[in-house]
Amino acid sequence: MVPRSGQARSGTAQVEPPAAQAGPGTGQVKPRTGWGEPGTGQARPRAGRLRRLATPLGILATVTAAFAYVGTVDPNEPGHYPVCPLLKITGAFCPGCGGLRSAHAFIHGDLGAAFSANAIATTGYFLFAAVWILWLVRAWRGQPLRIALAPAWWWSIGALLLAFTVVRNLPFGSALAP
Repeated sequence: MVPRSGQARSGTAQVEPPAAQAGPGTGQVKPRTGWGEPGTGQARPRAGRLRRLATPLGILATVTAAFAYVGTVDPNEPGHYPVCPLLKITGAFCPGCGGLRSAHAFIHGDLGAAFSANAIATTGYFLFAAVWILWLVRAWRGQPLRIALAPAWWWSIGALLLAFTVVRNLPFGSALAP
């Protein structure tokens, strides 16, 4: 004799979890088993990994497209890009002035000209690359990327940008001007 659901072969009743007893006519849906199916708590390994990598790869594609555009359309030739509003109104260089020229030189492998145009931006390119690689590796492993800086670090970054802006606008800091 074949035991019915919920009974052991020895004739004693066996208690099954409610989800396992669910089925047609009970009003409950029996969870499926296997990768990525409801009720398992597990995602499909391949689809989950691709989903986790989508954002960092999308950001890389966007940054690559922007750098490709700046690499082909020379910012040293007038008329291609708008003028910095702060430079136009006040005549003072902002922390971003020279960033496009820096990116253009960086794309063409001229690191000296890139640092000369905007040292902060060029440093930022390397910092972005390092953080992006860290982000990609962590996304591949299924770990979130959390970069939490203490307020002192944010104030330090702000002070560095302010000092860079002031110094590049003074006569002795002309080497930092674009």
